[in-house]
Amino acid sequence: MARKKESTIDIDSLIGENIKIIGKIEGSGNLRIDGLVEGGDIDYKGDIIIGETGKVKGNISCSNVSLTGKVEGNIKLKSKLTILPKGKLIGDAEVANLIIHENAYFDGNCKMIGNNTSGDKITTESQQKNK
Repeated sequence: MARKKESTIDIDSLIGENIKIIGKIEGSGNLRIDGLVEGGDIDYKGDIIIGETGKVKGNISCSNVSLTGKVEGNIKLKSKLTILPKGKLIGDAEVANLIIHENAYFDGNCKMIGNNTSGDKITTESQQKNK
């Protein structure tokens, strides 16, 4: 059975399933995490894919994140956060775009950046029904 592709980006660096990194990670390019990163933040210039076996215990700052694993920390992105099925984010997100798939998990607050520069109040569908 073929494995479903999570992303079509080229990977520059890989943290494999059997790797545990303790401390801060800085770099550029595209990073895939299938192992464990804890005890420090990730400050990256590029995109990060966190695979199904990937776990991050710390804050992430980069361009885009595709999440199928688990993150316990805050995420600050220049562009898009995609939480795929089985993906878990426990922490706050500051993003321009947010996509949460069915069977994904998000426990935290989200601040949208860049899309609502006019200062207009954004109302959800449920808030409009209650008016």
